[in-house]
Amino acid sequence: MRLLITRPAEDGERSAAALRARGHQVLLAPLLRIEPIADVDLGATDYAAILMSSANAARAIAPHPRMRDLMTRPVLAVGASTARAARTAGFLDVQSADGNARDLGRLAAARFSGSRAPLLYLTGDERARDLADDLPNVPVRTVVVYRAVKIAALPPNVRDALLAGNLDGVLHFSLRSAEAFVACTKAAGLLDKALALFHYCLSPRVAGALAGAADIRIAARPDEAALLDLVATR
Repeated sequence: MRLLITRPAEDGERSAAALRARGHQVLLAPLLRIEPIADVDLGATDYAAILMSSANAARAIAPHPRMRDLMTRPVLAVGASTARAARTAGFLDVQSADGNARDLGRLAAARFSGSRAPLLYLTGDERARDLADDLPNVPVRTVVVYRAVKIAALPPNVRDALLAGNLDGVLHFSLRSAEAFVACTKAAGLLDKALALFHYCLSPRVAGALAGAADIRIAARPDEAALLDLVATR
């Protein structure tokens, strides 16, 4: 298949390589730019553990002056990709919830319910849910360590591919990137062509941005592996 990936560049390249290895043709249009927030205030507390619901959080915190202290804390990550990014950043004790933010909250509650020491939740400027709401019996400090900025226009090669009918489907990994895809294709006068493609979505929430799409498919689990496997089910 001829596929488009719209997630940020680093993760997009990895997903594209996996799809190309399966025989697909892939174009990249990173419609979100991740901007780390430097030297955020983490407070003076000694945290029981660190929560991450995105690989971007691991990358953003890696250069922080307190990283040497943080890397000895246990990390609970939302899924395999985030866990991998945390290990790459230097964290030593990493466990994956293998699911979504709600699953991450459940894992944190199971391990740290009743803990007096707070948990540190590293996140982006916009998120689907606040993990603190899932942990009423555990103190949580939420710190925004990156922002995701929407790109205003499609790359010229992607615009040309849409115009010529040279794409079969799009993979959507987040609500914000799906919203950016709709906005960019509408601005280019190509929304009808875009909505006629197959749309492979990480979750029902992501699919909610694609009203009017002819064919929406949702991954069995909210992780990269399940979304890539979904493409093979066509």
